[in-house]
Amino acid sequence: MTRWLDGKRALIVGGGSGIGRATVDAFCVEGAKVAVLEHDADKCDALRHKLKKVLVVEGDAITRSANDLAVAAAVDAFGGLDTLVNCVGTFDFYKGIGDIDAEELGSAFDEMFRTNVLSHLQSIKAAVPALQAEAGSSIVLTESASSFYPGRGGVLYVSSKFAVRGLVATLAHELAPQIRVNGVAPGGTLNTDLRGLNALGQHDTRLDDTPNRARDLAARTPLNVALSPEDHAWSFVFLASDRAGGITGETIHPDGGFRLGAKS
Repeated sequence: MTRWLDGKRALIVGGGSGIGRATVDAFCVEGAKVAVLEHDADKCDALRHKLKKVLVVEGDAITRSANDLAVAAAVDAFGGLDTLVNCVGTFDFYKGIGDIDAEELGSAFDEMFRTNVLSHLQSIKAAVPALQAEAGSSIVLTESASSFYPGRGGVLYVSSKFAVRGLVATLAHELAPQIRVNGVAPGGTLNTDLRGLNALGQHDTRLDDTPNRARDLAARTPLNVALSPEDHAWSFVFLASDRAGGITGETIHPDGGFRLGAKS
């Protein structure tokens, strides 16, 4: 039986943990050749140890140089590149505008948008020439339930995720017909390493360490589920596959029905 991604050559940016790591596993299972760009050295080492066939490049996805290096390494190793996934992100732990000191706002904004938006743009800018050279190429970006609804993050996180939603729409239009561009908008997710902003003193705080997180996530959804990175990874697989060949500028919502409102 043909696997969904047989013959695909993918670069997954931010593939060292959480949704990115689960997507690496899913892509490998479905037959793709996979390269990963990851900032954290320990996560790079873990990937190299556990997934011998995955090409791992250590570097900061916010920078042009790291993305250029990762794309070049993938093209050299695989003979081309037809799939780009970006799963890079940081959080703000629900800080509203009134919760952020005026002196911290500029640096917090820069850190949030450089991580959540510029990293996506840098990876796309680096990958587009290689993607345009291949038939059936696609880009899949990580949005969030926060790309559509307030309240699932603070003022900086939500606005940055709305910006990623805008990237999906404008790039799908700009890059057609050679490259499809779509997004995945997960709801709250267990078992990730999503952390807060250095500028707000949150970097050592993990969202997954929030007390009663699994119970609270399930309670928000009509399906009463607390989803994992593995649950979300299959949305990335579908959008990257030729089965989604007629889909661009769209978003899949693996959120347990969150947008419908919790059942009473």
